[in-house]
Amino acid sequence: MALYKKLVRDKIPEILDSKGVVYEKHIATSEEYKHELIKKLLEEALEFTEAGAPEELADVLEVVAALRLLPEYANIEELQKVKFDEKGGFANRIILKGEKE
Repeated sequence: MALYKKLVRDKIPEILDSKGVVYEKHIATSEEYKHELIKKLLEEALEFTEAGAPEELADVLEVVAALRLLPEYANIEELQKVKFDEKGGFANRIILKGEKE
């Protein structure tokens, strides 16, 4: 049996309880929560990369939404706008080819 320790959605314990699955849980500290959200973002982004399914993109967006609620990311929309104003978005589908420095 494989061991795991990961952040899960809020209703997962209820689902596991209904199936009689044994597990341990604890509530993350603020620092642990941030760390686990970042790990979860990578996990969900990899799943989206592999599958390309809308459900996987929805998972990525859910993690991003949770990260945006953290105080250190409170101004993320401002930063997003600044980057957009400086460098644009991706609407023109531009792909560059060349050598890395």
